[in-house]
Amino acid sequence: MFTRAVTRLSRKRPPSEIHTNDGSNVQDQNLKGTQRWSSSLDSLLEDPDGVEAFKDFLKREYSEENLLFWLACEDFKRTEGRDQMQKKAQHIFNTFLSSKASSQVNVEGQSRIGEQILREPHPLMFEKLQEQIFNLMKYDSYSRFLKSEKFHTLQSSEESEISSSRQGESAPKRASRIYNT
Repeated sequence: MFTRAVTRLSRKRPPSEIHTNDGSNVQDQNLKGTQRWSSSLDSLLEDPDGVEAFKDFLKREYSEENLLFWLACEDFKRTEGRDQMQKKAQHIFNTFLSSKASSQVNVEGQSRIGEQILREPHPLMFEKLQEQIFNLMKYDSYSRFLKSEKFHTLQSSEESEISSSRQGESAPKRASRIYNT
């Protein structure tokens, strides 16, 4: 049994499964712009330009609040200091989770967040709700974004910029770039 486990662990992983220490995919690091955004929602959310493009798309679909909630939760996780954390928790609740919220998100369990929890916040208090919104975006909005005219327009303009920048590239430099990637 031990031999089987060692054999299984020693198998080479395909390049698509190799990750860096921070958990990101090695292949994603070589991609830029729309190519990287299309590899995963995580990659898109790591790029400020990707977030802006996705937010514009969601705004047109009247579901921008999902991304805003996700971003607010990410910011909340990095918050230090009890007072600051309480203010941000209350803001997230009032803006996204309250029945009177201006940008209410539709998640299970939002009714369980009450005044007591808001008085004693902790960095992961919104984690389950944030995960629901992430999955909603991943399996719904993100796939529509990748098929949208906005994404294809950004992709085309990016490809045009790349090809025009390579016009003046010498043959040896171009060969080096091609064979060394």
